[in-house]
Amino acid sequence: MTIIGIAGGTGSGKTTVVKKIAAALPPHFVAVVPLDSYYNDTSSMTEEERHAINFDHPDAFDWKLLAKQLNDLRNGKAIEQPTYSYLLCNRLKETVHVEPRPVIIIEGIMTLLNKKLRDLMDLKIFVDADSDERLIRNIQRDVIERGRTVDMVIDRYLQVLKPMHEQFIEPTKKYADLIIPQGGENIKGIGILCRYIETLVATKE
Repeated sequence: MTIIGIAGGTGSGKTTVVKKIAAALPPHFVAVVPLDSYYNDTSSMTEEERHAINFDHPDAFDWKLLAKQLNDLRNGKAIEQPTYSYLLCNRLKETVHVEPRPVIIIEGIMTLLNKKLRDLMDLKIFVDADSDERLIRNIQRDVIERGRTVDMVIDRYLQVLKPMHEQFIEPTKKYADLIIPQGGENIKGIGILCRYIETLVATKE
């Protein structure tokens, strides 16, 4: 099994890169484990407390559960991946059944932050994009998918996303084996990456 970590700022194009990697490999060859599914269970909190959580801080994630489930996948065991609602700010009762695959991709803003996770990875990738491009993508996504106004998105970007990016996400670039600038639009970079992954997988078979 090959485990790949893909990190980068919110709106950097990580998801696009993951989709293109999955499309380049044989069908049913890749399992994606989104870091966003592993926010802490906040069932014991009030609604007000949940909405006050900084979801762009490392403390918002259940690193222990993620590490356990990744180890299970690596050992050939299927997992029940948690699901999370941004509207409720809490986990849902539903889970996603994930079978072990030849390639496991962990994707999220702080994927490269946790050393225990990094030690499990065969390849570490940082998807980079200009801050203005990330802001535009955030606006497009949050207004359409999460019902926020443009002013709400910009305010959150300035008050939370930007400082958290500079403090926790940008520094993890130093752990990356490969940096992909221009995010999902870097066709050549993604193509080279896909070919390397195919070689990496072949050597493990």
